[in-house]
Amino acid sequence: MKKIVINNSAEEYYIGKIVCVGRNYTDHIAELGNEVPEKPLLFLKPSSAVIYSGEEIIYPGFSAEMHHEVELVLLIGKDLKNADERESIEGIAGYGVGLDMTLRDIQNELKKKGHPWTMAKCFDTSAVLSDFVSSRDYKLTLGEEISLSINGNIRQKDKLSLMIFTPVQLIQYISSVMQLERGDLIFTGTPSGVGKVSKGDKLKAEIKGVAELFCTVK
Repeated sequence: MKKIVINNSAEEYYIGKIVCVGRNYTDHIAELGNEVPEKPLLFLKPSSAVIYSGEEIIYPGFSAEMHHEVELVLLIGKDLKNADERESIEGIAGYGVGLDMTLRDIQNELKKKGHPWTMAKCFDTSAVLSDFVSSRDYKLTLGEEISLSINGNIRQKDKLSLMIFTPVQLIQYISSVMQLERGDLIFTGTPSGVGKVSKGDKLKAEIKGVAELFCTVK
């Protein structure tokens, strides 16, 4: 079982399921030519896909176009089912930054055929995580800036306030569809600016005042 590190906390969390949200920033939806969803678009990643800051993203041999997607990640601290607003707020144990690495060529082919995105989203090392800050120590305002740079050049940069569905709204919706459990993670969607990475690239993801991570593509 893979563990979550919360800064300045002795509490232990082990990763359960990883619920990911697609199409949660309007500009990102536009850049990929997709439609704005009426409800959050959900997919899952396995915990086996997780690596941590400082580790290497392995470029799969069956893809020629891997993209970066930087995201705010929520750590769920208690079991939640049909959570209301208060329960959703109280259910967040911590905040981190993550990378949802995506095989865009594979995803596009699967979408054309109406097939699930599993191969494009669930490959080994496709979920990169920072350490987390406890929600007791930091109150998220959504005014924070999220960014990703490659080899020192900014590729993605936006305010969390531009999310279509807020963290609380996402928890309310997800918990109405499936039970959320202690240790589950929610990747909340990526802003615009996604693009291709190459072997040897050095990536830095950051949410100002919250968390940062570093990794290399191999």
